[in-house]
Amino acid sequence: MANNNDQKQGQLQINLTPEVEKGIYSNLAIMGFTPTEFLIDFVFHHPSVPRANVQSRIIMSPIQAKRLMRLLEQNVEAYEQKAGVIHLAEDNAPQNGPISPFKVN
Repeated sequence: MANNNDQKQGQLQINLTPEVEKGIYSNLAIMGFTPTEFLIDFVFHHPSVPRANVQSRIIMSPIQAKRLMRLLEQNVEAYEQKAGVIHLAEDNAPQNGPISPFKVN
């Protein structure tokens, strides 16, 4: 195992704890922002239940939010090249509100 002195400058070692490695399933993401932060709430909504709880909240700077957006775009494009285009119902309708199939209170 390399120590910190052996690592190249600019490299970051990322550790994944067993608890985080399990992951949390989300079928809904809600985003808001302030002048200094973006907040993303990841929710699991069961169709037969009228309420849903936030499973995880991520808070990031606007710069990191834009980097996340680009990373998501690159990965969705790579996915679609391998697996085919992802079709969304909202792509066929004009967008006047939030991008979500759910009404959020």
